[in-house]
Amino acid sequence: MAELIGDERLDHLLAEKLRIIQSPSVFSFSLDAVLLSKFVNIPIQKGRIADLCSGNGVIPLLLSTRTKGKIIGVEIQERLFNMAERSVKYNGLSEQIQMVHGDIKAFPKEIGNDKFDVVTCNPPYFPTPSQEEINRNEHFAIARHEIMCTLEDVIQSTSHLLRQGGKAAFVHRPGRLMDILSLMREYRLEPKRLQFVYPKASKEANTILIEGIKDGSPDLKILPPLVVYNEDNVYTPEVRRILYGEE
Repeated sequence: MAELIGDERLDHLLAEKLRIIQSPSVFSFSLDAVLLSKFVNIPIQKGRIADLCSGNGVIPLLLSTRTKGKIIGVEIQERLFNMAERSVKYNGLSEQIQMVHGDIKAFPKEIGNDKFDVVTCNPPYFPTPSQEEINRNEHFAIARHEIMCTLEDVIQSTSHLLRQGGKAAFVHRPGRLMDILSLMREYRLEPKRLQFVYPKASKEANTILIEGIKDGSPDLKILPPLVVYNEDNVYTPEVRRILYGEE
């Protein structure tokens, strides 16, 4: 049995035979994290993977179904780190996944540069909020807003952690695309694959998935668009396949 605290619950992790500890008042994973875990290219048999801003560990858990490589998740909020650590233990994945309670800005110095084959991150999307918003729910505020780390912090730390030729993958909002592209180039992460995600075919894109290679050669590919819902508000076949392994 998993040890649950307060309003935590043990949820099924979509199509995978995994369970994850979640809390409506602290953190529940989003579609963005799932899309990133399926989008990124990762080595199947071996390698080292780091996931920054890991939250409750959803991306490390999902990546564990695609690789036998070692995975480290880094989360600054102690409550979320603790939830992730208990989920990893519950699923019997402690040999493959290690959760670290720490600051992504300090992590490269602590573990060393050029150590990872892949780094993923679903970072905070929005500028620092008002103190009132932070006070209302600190956990949500830190997960959503650039309170503990900025976009530049994420990309700089990712670059330090990656070996030459390693892959970096991020999920973010289209409004930050130019910032992401310029920062990736500044920190030697050459953008290679970009996909726009649309809530519906008739709507503007609201999410981007982007992958780069450290010290890669310039050659950006724009992938076909991913549409989440059809006009009847039902998941499209492609998204159902991503989420549940079915049409």
